[in-house]
Amino acid sequence: MVDDPMYHDGMRRLQDARETRPLADRLEQATVRAAFTGEDRMFIERCPMFFVATANADGHPDCSYKGGLPGFVRVLDGRTLAFPDYDGNGMYRSWGNILVNPHVGLLFLDFEQPQRIRVNGTAQIREDDPLRAEYPGAVFIIRVTATRIFPNCPRYIHKMQLVEYSVYAPRPDYTPPVPAWKTFDVFCDALPARDRPDDNKG
Repeated sequence: MVDDPMYHDGMRRLQDARETRPLADRLEQATVRAAFTGEDRMFIERCPMFFVATANADGHPDCSYKGGLPGFVRVLDGRTLAFPDYDGNGMYRSWGNILVNPHVGLLFLDFEQPQRIRVNGTAQIREDDPLRAEYPGAVFIIRVTATRIFPNCPRYIHKMQLVEYSVYAPRPDYTPPVPAWKTFDVFCDALPARDRPDDNKG
């Protein structure tokens, strides 16, 4: 992490304006780590969702929500986590970005017992990853090598309750329903053959 300091000049300018540089430095010393703790692993693996920020080769950002059943994100070792890419809208904005710029930022949240943790690192996407066989419905597997792991103050996380898991979330021995938008006339002729109802009859 020597070549990638925690704070760049823009951050330092605002810290100095608000007299928070010593606090920012202390937070880096006290909370930032490069390896997952056992507590980190338990928290991440019970999360049914997270947000991921990516950027293209020119640095233009994109942010996306990713969801599944608890355990769909796995901490594989002290520096690596993995999760599946499930069928989506086919734009591949997030995962297309990591093909040209592997840097990612992940945010894991617990809304019921407010807590959050950030994971910054680099990502790779593979269709032939051996983990894919362990994830029903997976199209690709994304592995993230963490460079910084750190909790954030949860004070502004609104307390919310999970009502039910999405019926579209893949799981063993289960076929999710077809999302309604895939039946709309405006999209039908653009769907890949595997998603066209007439092509699946027989």
